[in-house]
Amino acid sequence: MPSTELWDEEGRLSVNARVAIPAHELTVRASRAGGPGGQHVNTTSTRVEVVWNLRRSTALSDDQRTRLEEKLASKLDSAGALRVVAADTRSQAQNRALALGRLAAVVREALVVPKVRRKTKPTRGSKEARLETKKRRSSTKRDRRWKGDE
Repeated sequence: MPSTELWDEEGRLSVNARVAIPAHELTVRASRAGGPGGQHVNTTSTRVEVVWNLRRSTALSDDQRTRLEEKLASKLDSAGALRVVAADTRSQAQNRALALGRLAAVVREALVVPKVRRKTKPTRGSKEARLETKKRRSSTKRDRRWKGDE
């Protein structure tokens, strides 16, 4: 495990203050990356793929698991695994850090619960201001009309 801010002191991938994914639940695979790079690309496995099965994870409560399954439905496979890939650099270690960071970011973003919108009524002053504006606009348009022979 790289010693970056992604990992907590217990060896878990830190997502937010309440969720940390144990390292043993993550599957990290390296494979050959495509794209430019000449012979280097043909000989080194720099593309990194991180897979995490959130349905079998012990890091989540039932509410969090349900929320993640709803929010990330399009990104999950049939087994409930979330797959993140990084092939941005020519370094496997950097791609590993990028992939783990992306996984944490995707999960963190999906766990955010939006604030509940509370209905509000317009104030009396705002209603009066709106009606006054409408009257002013109406009289401006009325004054522009052709009046004919007076």
